[in-house]
Amino acid sequence: MALGFGVWLTLLGILGASNLIIAKKPDAKELIAKLAPYQGWMGAGAALTGVYWLVMAVLSIGMLASHPIAWITHVAVSVILASLGLLLGVGVLKTFVKQPQAVAKMDMMITKLAPKQGVLGLIAIGLGIWSVIAGVLF
Repeated sequence: MALGFGVWLTLLGILGASNLIIAKKPDAKELIAKLAPYQGWMGAGAALTGVYWLVMAVLSIGMLASHPIAWITHVAVSVILASLGLLLGVGVLKTFVKQPQAVAKMDMMITKLAPKQGVLGLIAIGLGIWSVIAGVLF
């Protein structure tokens, strides 16, 4: 994974787990508030990138035999990007979707994912840090 995507995933994780982070460290509220205006666009970009990466991971499943850790990391990052990105960027994504059935499916997904937002954010922070470390080491 590229270093930039690791940093991006970590920032998305911070936005996703902001309630949990602020509960533990109230002084982090100011820093998180600086990211909040960009949350929708970051989330929309992450959702689309996550879906694309997931398709690419499935197409490159042969990599599982030669580089299993890289492939598993690729799939995990893709799933987290898509799900957390959908949660954070649903407002922006809805402006581009014109079909009522697609909007209803998005709302249904948000209803299922919303209770897990904090956990997804923490996982995203962990995977983002792992991606940065793996990018430096490998």
